[in-house]
Formats: sequence, C-alpha cells, structure tokens
Amino acid sequence: MPNSKTWKIALVEDDRNILTSVSIALESEGFSVDTYTDGDDALRGLSQKPADLAILDIKMPRMDGMELLLKIRKKSVMPIIFLTSKDDEVDELLGLKMGADDYIKKPFSQRLLIERIKALLRRRELDENANNGDDKNNAIFRDNLMMDQSRHECTWKGNPLNLTVTEFLLLKSLAYRPGLVKNRDQLIDTAYGENIYVDDRTIDSHIKRLRKKFRAIDPNFSQIETLYGVGYRYNRSNTEKNIPGKIY
Repeated sequence: MPNSKTWKIALVEDDRNILTSVSIALESEGFSVDTYTDGDDALRGLSQKPADLAILDIKMPRMDGMELLLKIRKKSVMPIIFLTSKDDEVDELLGLKMGADDYIKKPFSQRLLIERIKALLRRRELDENANNGDDKNNAIFRDNLMMDQSRHECTWKGNPLNLTVTEFLLLKSLAYRPGLVKNRDQLIDTAYGENIYVDDRTIDSHIKRLRKKFRAIDPNFSQIETLYGVGYRYNRSNTEKNIPGKIY
C-alpha cells in the first residue's frame, strides 16, 4: 500500500484476545485502528470518527454484526469485511447479500486478513485517484446507466444507486465492455486483486445484490446477464448511441 495516506480501520470484535492481536498486527502494517467490543459502541464511534474500512464480527452482544452492517450501509459505502465463526455458509452469504464486501472464517490467518484489507483499499484508492484526471474521461455511459468514477456515483434512469466499492468495481468491469463475457476469476481479480482467494459464490452474491438494487428502481432491469457455467456480461441496448468524449 502507498505510504501517502494512513488508512483508518474500525475493528469490531467482542473477543478481546482477537481484538488485541489483530489491532497490533494492523498497526504494525501502518494502519490506524479504532477498536470496539460491540455494535452499539461501534456505531457511535463511527459517527464521530469515520473509518476507511470496517471489520465486523457477526456474533456480538447488544447489536450483532448484521444489524450493524445495515445501519452502516444507510450512510456509508466503505468496504466491510465480516468475521464469522460458524461452520455453515448462511452467515457469509447473508452478509454479502446485505452489503458486506468480503468475509473471513475463524480461525483465520492474520496475514490473509491483511491481504484482503489491502486488496479492498487498493481498489478504493484507484477509484478515488480517478478524479485526478479529466472528469469526462472518468464517466461511463451505457444508455440509462451513468457511472462517475471520480465521485463514486452511479445512476440508472437518473436515479442514484448506493453501491459498495466492490459492487461499483464489478459493475464497471462489466459495463466498460458491453457484450464481453467476464468469468468469475476475472471478476474476482477486478474486485480483490490477483493472488487473493475468494470463493466463486462471493461474486455471485455481489451480482445478485447489484441486480436487486437496480430492480428496486426498475423492475425490468435485465442488463446484467448470467451465462451459466461461463460468467456474466453487461448487455448493451439496441437504442444506445455513442456520445463523443465519453468512455464506451
């Protein structure tokens, strides 16, 4: 990660041993860390000291990670990683559907967690750095879709969509080359970077959530197409026309 900025991490975990060991590991990597032992404290703390990324344990007293995620997503699209100790996949998939960017099962490698954090922040930084160029060259127009990379804004038929960093990157990857099929490995590289292992179903969950957000605005939205056994593509409508000076 570049040294020009100190990224702030919010770590929410009721196990104080994990809280201490992970915060020490993150600080040794140059991150600034705010720690919380439950969802209520975290919600109050984040309102006063916003973070660049949050790591949430799912099972916590007073307010669990799922409820905290819902409250955070009402105000922020910052990357969120879930920590889960359950053996089944219900919590992981539910968390992704609710807007988490990634999840890691306990017990976990601190090095793996750090690499996942860096991957998400690296993608966020690339997105933020887009505003150093010409705004016209950072806008993607696809018929009713508009994506402004410099402001992390997306609209469909003029209506804003509140997308997480991962959702935005996946949509941009598909919409940038309409009709081109992207397999899950390519989409994983887009969202998380190379050499980061993420289950294929993680991408599927993000795509399902993307569609759900679009269909909340337009029930007939069908631009993101699944090619079973292959991957996904963005369908460009027949009515779309090129606009000079914009990315297509």
